[in-house]
Amino acid sequence: MKSCLKSALSLAASASLVAATISSPVQAAIPAPPPELAPIPVSILVDIGSGQVLVQRRPNVPFLPASVTKVMTAFVAFEEIDAGRLSLDRRMPVRPETAKEWFAKGTSMYLTEKDQPTVRDLLHGVMTASSNDGAVVLAEGYAGSVAAWADMMNAAARRIGMTGSRYHTPNGWMDDGQTYITASDMVKLADAMITRHPQLYHEFSGVKRYMWRDVAMRSHDPTVGVVPGADGIKTGYTREAGYNFLGTAERGGRRLVMMLAASPKPKVRDDAAKALLEWGFSAWEARHLFDQGQPVSQAKVQGGDARSVPLVANREVHATLPKGGHEKVALAVHYRGPLVAPIRKGDQVGELEIKVEGLAPGRVPLYAGKDVGVAGPLDRLMNGLISFFA
Repeated sequence: MKSCLKSALSLAASASLVAATISSPVQAAIPAPPPELAPIPVSILVDIGSGQVLVQRRPNVPFLPASVTKVMTAFVAFEEIDAGRLSLDRRMPVRPETAKEWFAKGTSMYLTEKDQPTVRDLLHGVMTASSNDGAVVLAEGYAGSVAAWADMMNAAARRIGMTGSRYHTPNGWMDDGQTYITASDMVKLADAMITRHPQLYHEFSGVKRYMWRDVAMRSHDPTVGVVPGADGIKTGYTREAGYNFLGTAERGGRRLVMMLAASPKPKVRDDAAKALLEWGFSAWEARHLFDQGQPVSQAKVQGGDARSVPLVANREVHATLPKGGHEKVALAVHYRGPLVAPIRKGDQVGELEIKVEGLAPGRVPLYAGKDVGVAGPLDRLMNGLISFFA
């Protein structure tokens, strides 16, 4: 990996700057997590504006997701909708075999073969009420089969860097452990869902109640309407999995994402979720670094009609510090370079590493800030002359 380390305070200065820090003499102790978190076997809390993990326990140990599986089903649908391949108004048939197998099986929309719900109905069923039959009807209606939909789920997981998870079912129903996830991976999924599909995320996540025909579908989210800024995402439960929750909240320009898994009781999970989010906002604060879309650095380009491309973040970027503290912050830009043209604006090409004393480094994805085409004859001549005289 080629990297250059630059201070946020002197970003526009010399490109030859190798290392720098933002520092102040006062250092605060790393805050102790809330006691409500202690009974939860698997947990993680990440500030996605800095990529910094504020607390974690067994973040990379696979566990059974139960209905948290449905977050990936919704994400795959969001990807297809925003790519123009799937419409929210498209009606999906309910196969007689599907209706027979899934009618009233666990949480349900009570779909029958006479129904033709829209994709919008099904996504509300999946995300608000955790509908098992809705997830299967969506999978079969679009991909043709549950197996084909699972292939799409696993392909999406690979695209966003989920390395420890595997999907076999669209709804999280028990499958002898063939479906499993990790807490670290679920933070990546939540981040991708929120940043890549913000409009769809806000339409379908954090909804407390949705009417399907005469069925009132209600969310079991323990934080929405309780913790200020909370807006999702999904609970899950089976006897084998315990009580799980992928949750998030945004407050004061900061968004926190947490995963809690294998809780022995719903109240234990719910109390931990509320306490953890409040702790994440009250015990920590942000030091602003870059606005969304602001160039963070420049990456060298080989064979392009430009010799470099600006690297930008798709979010506001900050360092997360213990409240009242002024720990040293070090920034590093990583990319495999030189980048090779052509490059499309919006391609992820690198990462910004944020190091705060006492914490593991956080990483924020960086994207090409403009298109760079393949160099023509004149571009190659000019680049050669510039390189010669440089």
